[in-house]
Amino acid sequence: MLPSVFGRDLFDDWFDFPFFDDSEMRNAEKRLYGHHEKGIMKTDVQENDTSYNLVMDLPGFKKEDVKVALKDGYLTISAEKNHDHDEEEKKNGKYIRRERVYGSCSRSFYVGEDITDKDIKGEFKHGILKLTIPKTQPKEIPNTTKYIELD
Repeated sequence: MLPSVFGRDLFDDWFDFPFFDDSEMRNAEKRLYGHHEKGIMKTDVQENDTSYNLVMDLPGFKKEDVKVALKDGYLTISAEKNHDHDEEEKKNGKYIRRERVYGSCSRSFYVGEDITDKDIKGEFKHGILKLTIPKTQPKEIPNTTKYIELD
């Protein structure tokens, strides 16, 4: 065993060496949304007898920025903020400080392949998306045993 310095084993420090620095990946969302990335797309799903009610927070997004798509039983909600910096600077002047950022985010939920786009009802007001997704009856699997003939 190697000597200890300040109560730590020198061998332990070798394992702290950053073989792979993933700080850029961990900070990618923070660059996109600042320190508020955890507040983006917070979702509550409530179940009642006939449907599921999904309520999602999309602060700062407009209705035209939000897209809801249904494909292969997956409901995908995406939101994107675009910003043309050059046009705005030409029109309103140069920025000295910018803290608001722009980008995109999305989430997907499996709702079943029996649901169609016409079944889902939705509204978007004041940065809150509300969707009502009807429940479907599970397909009944017949309980009959089928035997396969062997040669």
